[in-house]
Amino acid sequence: MSKRSDQAIEELRSKVIEARNTAGKGLAEKSLEDLEAAVSTHELGTSATGWKNPYPIDDPRNMLLEYQFAVWHDPSRFIADLQARQTGKDYTNQGAIIDDCLAEPSREWMVGAPSERQALDSLEQGRLWAETFDTVIEDYIEEREGGSETLLKSAEIIFPNRSRVRAVPGRPDTVRGRSANIFLTEFDFFDNPQETWRAILPSITNPLRGGLKKVRIGTTPNGKGGAMHKIMEKKPSAKMAWSKHLVTIYHAVLMGLPVDVAELREALADELGFQQEFLCQFLDSSNVLLPYELIALAESLEATETADSSLWSSGRHLVMGIDFGRTTDPTVAWTLEQGGSLKMTHEVLVLEDTPTNRQEELLRHRIQGCRRVCLDYTGPGIGLGDYLVKRFGEYNPKQHKFGKVELCTFTQGLKREMFPRLRRAFEAPTELRIPISIKIREDLHAMQQKITASGFTYDSPRTKDGHSDRCVALALANRASEGPKTEPRFERVTSLLNRYSRTADRGSRALAG
Repeated sequence: MSKRSDQAIEELRSKVIEARNTAGKGLAEKSLEDLEAAVSTHELGTSATGWKNPYPIDDPRNMLLEYQFAVWHDPSRFIADLQARQTGKDYTNQGAIIDDCLAEPSREWMVGAPSERQALDSLEQGRLWAETFDTVIEDYIEEREGGSETLLKSAEIIFPNRSRVRAVPGRPDTVRGRSANIFLTEFDFFDNPQETWRAILPSITNPLRGGLKKVRIGTTPNGKGGAMHKIMEKKPSAKMAWSKHLVTIYHAVLMGLPVDVAELREALADELGFQQEFLCQFLDSSNVLLPYELIALAESLEATETADSSLWSSGRHLVMGIDFGRTTDPTVAWTLEQGGSLKMTHEVLVLEDTPTNRQEELLRHRIQGCRRVCLDYTGPGIGLGDYLVKRFGEYNPKQHKFGKVELCTFTQGLKREMFPRLRRAFEAPTELRIPISIKIREDLHAMQQKITASGFTYDSPRTKDGHSDRCVALALANRASEGPKTEPRFERVTSLLNRYSRTADRGSRALAG
């Protein structure tokens, strides 16, 4: 940023305050119906209120849109930012944090997120803002439980003026013990938001270290009764009041975000999802299926992601789960070996952008070496499933079929049966072993139990790495491991009858002799 005179700085400060106080005026009280109508005729990339960013063009803050400007410059101690997906929550709040760190020496901020990936992604937004402000980061420190693939404890950027921003996965044990300002991103989706809040609140209570501490919470909704729902419904008190910002996709567009809402809505093809993710409506709630602590119990150095080809001809008790993908998501084949009550992972095969015929070639000898395979028989998996059943036989006891491949159509009933069983496998301390891997850990942690008025189901957000495909493959492999470990009962009865018949024949011949 270019240097300015004291008079210019004071004039800019006055303009900033005025811009902050006028941002979004005229839109805050409008109903969703009125906002939707306004968006339908709105010129994308402009402000419906006529608001102008007061910063000069050479100042990076000139990039802030109207609603981002309001959140950034909010002077309140407690800020609740309920905001639609992909409208810049971390971009805005991290920018404000970096601005604060550069303005004041020895400023400390702690950033908490639902997952390791989100914590690091949020911190990356801070690093980008630092570069935009032409600021050199003096140091970057990353701490993990052990090696490079183990669970993240914290990641920290440190500035020359001794200010620092520390990002952590939002768990009670990772947020304790440090006096700092706090930013919690996607707080509604923490494993245990209430326990985390209880653990983190003491961090802001001591004003003698770094002055009065602030709290920023930015999230999309996660159902009625969740953390942000309680905040947004809470009435101000004489002691404590949240400064609340509501930014639906309609608000964002009317304040300059160039998004075609009608196109977005049609592409999503999920009206309830649109209402929650983009209109910030508190509908259903969700819980993480596998918290980090549970995943950590199953991580083992003995479990592997790749296996030698000899494994498939070893005669060992192998089972496999296959989540089939083609272009958007990868195919994942997860192989477990059963030994007593232990289920050890030997391979997590991930096939990205691989033609179906090539996938079949890679999977054929693996399936041949397994006792049982459960395959995702939904959508694009149907064709491959039909081929594999023809080659290896179908497993379907209800139809007296005892081949190798079970075709699993992902109905709500199957999900409600399969994913709780996977959770129980993780809860059993000696039952399941998985590799120590960031990608696997994040994939497993992303799967959520969605609670609705009509019951519950399981789903996960789609990311650049997939759609919890590893979690689905492991759940299928776990299902395969729970099948019969011996031949079906009617075959055993037939075998016993044949043995009895042979014994009787030998006895008859002996008597005749």
